[in-house]
Amino acid sequence: MKTRREFLATAGIGLLGVTVTAEELTDVSKKESAATLVDRPGAQNPNQEPAGMPPAFGTATPVGPEVSAGTFTEAQKLVQVEMAPKDLEQAAKTWRVNLAPLYERRVEPKKIALENDIAPWSRWDPVLPGTNAGPERNRFIRSKIDVGPLPESDADIAFASVSQLSQWIESRKLTSERLTNIYLKRLDQFNPTLRCVITLTREHALAQAKKADAEIAASKYRGALHGIPWGGKDLLDTAGIATTYGAEPFRGRVPKEDAAVVKRLNQAGAVLVAKLSLGALALNDIWFGGQTMNPWLLEEGASGSSAGPGASTAAGLVGFSIGSETGGSIVSPSMRCGVTGLRPTYGRVPRTGAMTLCWSLDKLGPMTRTVEDSILVLHAISGPDPGDVNSVPSKLDFDANASVKGLRVGYFPASMKENPATDVDRAALETVKRVGMVPVEVTLPDWPYGSLQLILFAEAAAAFEELTLQHDIDKLKMQTFDSWPNLFRQARFLSAVDFVQADRMRRKVALQMARIFSDVDLLLVPSLRDEMLTITNFTGHPSLTLRAGFVEVTQARSDWAPDPDHPLQNFSPARRVPHGVTLIGKLFQEGTLTQAGLALEKSFGVVQERPKGF
Repeated sequence: MKTRREFLATAGIGLLGVTVTAEELTDVSKKESAATLVDRPGAQNPNQEPAGMPPAFGTATPVGPEVSAGTFTEAQKLVQVEMAPKDLEQAAKTWRVNLAPLYERRVEPKKIALENDIAPWSRWDPVLPGTNAGPERNRFIRSKIDVGPLPESDADIAFASVSQLSQWIESRKLTSERLTNIYLKRLDQFNPTLRCVITLTREHALAQAKKADAEIAASKYRGALHGIPWGGKDLLDTAGIATTYGAEPFRGRVPKEDAAVVKRLNQAGAVLVAKLSLGALALNDIWFGGQTMNPWLLEEGASGSSAGPGASTAAGLVGFSIGSETGGSIVSPSMRCGVTGLRPTYGRVPRTGAMTLCWSLDKLGPMTRTVEDSILVLHAISGPDPGDVNSVPSKLDFDANASVKGLRVGYFPASMKENPATDVDRAALETVKRVGMVPVEVTLPDWPYGSLQLILFAEAAAAFEELTLQHDIDKLKMQTFDSWPNLFRQARFLSAVDFVQADRMRRKVALQMARIFSDVDLLLVPSLRDEMLTITNFTGHPSLTLRAGFVEVTQARSDWAPDPDHPLQNFSPARRVPHGVTLIGKLFQEGTLTQAGLALEKSFGVVQERPKGF
């Protein structure tokens, strides 16, 4: 890059700051040249900056292609601003020295790599300054239930809860090896229908199961997850086992180290049986192997992006699974597939070794068949890890026997009266009263909460910048206008100023949520209400989605924008499918969240029903 002085000289603006003028030169000595003059002590060379000259904007070497006022006239349409013609002209003439050089970090000759584990310097902290969040103590008390004798049917064993399976394993009525083989057989049998598995980890699983049985036989029981087979969304790194992100460019990717969550589940003695499908790069339910289907309605997708965890857990192919959420990827497949999804508070579970989509939004959490199972898994995977700068220490206070009477449950009256709320949602509000909790009407300002998504699109496009600029994104199966390839390309033209403003709006929204939670303990909301999905993902609040009943649908459902060329299938008569509600908790109060969920689950009485054919 040229110095300020070099640019000014070559730009023809003049030798500003030279200590002598041309007229003064002629008065010195006719034999003395300008070169001799500037050699004198203290004299200023025209190609050097004067001492004390600060750096200035607009003095970089001109780089990049020429742009015109017309370029800016069109570009301002993208960011919805309007400038005067003279301002457009000035912007065009100076773009190559003012702002084009700011792209130096990604163009030659000084291009620098930003490795996948480099997070942005700015971090989102869901806990507002001056406030405390989370319980004051660690406590974890499981339900004391008699799980009864081991069922004779392998299917009955497969659909049992982790709470049941763990007690059978601990009492040695069931071995981990037998349970693992039950799930491996079911994965072989049903995966061709559901397309929920990317990599079956048969040998790895059987080795882990035999180790678990040996430890338990030696009275070295590790806890509730010891010997329990599980499946991980295929964005969790597994040492020596492919982790593909469900995307064509990464099909051959084999990590050398386990993700932090995988390490913790290994330490808990859990058994990894499968790497489960996700929509490519964590969007919806289509991956390079096809579309993952809903076990309750095979004519529709399982929803995403945690499609594989949702489908496999619902179909009894794993004991539990780990999904991830950025903007709805645990909530939506939990709803569609009728399972329980626990999205933890942002920062509770470390994402080290997990694919990054959005640094300030990504969360990892359990997907299970019952509410208590979800907190059992969360207990094992919580806590900070040095590889995730956004992970934080936290406490977990859970007592399965605690009373929920008197808990204040906020709800938005208008949202309970209109789509996507159903009679199941409205009945759930009545159930809140029946179990002794207190419904409380709450409100939120009518703001454009969708504007926050600018942060998601910008961060996601940054996470996959190289894939986009090198056109490897073109290899993904989905190339629709609402899929990542187009969105990543479009995000290059988002305004950095608007990114900052969206970030400021995010804090403003968090203050509104703090106001609401100063008056209630929980919120009950329709699971797929757009603004609450957006708000609570951006503020980092935990959520619990659980089956609350059943509804009838006359058309297959989809995560994708409507496509007139490919209409969704209609049903006559209507099909019966599960429907869930979502509880939202205070920051780091997953214990209270699941205690309320346990009470509702028991009262709903619908958790035991299975999808037919599995």
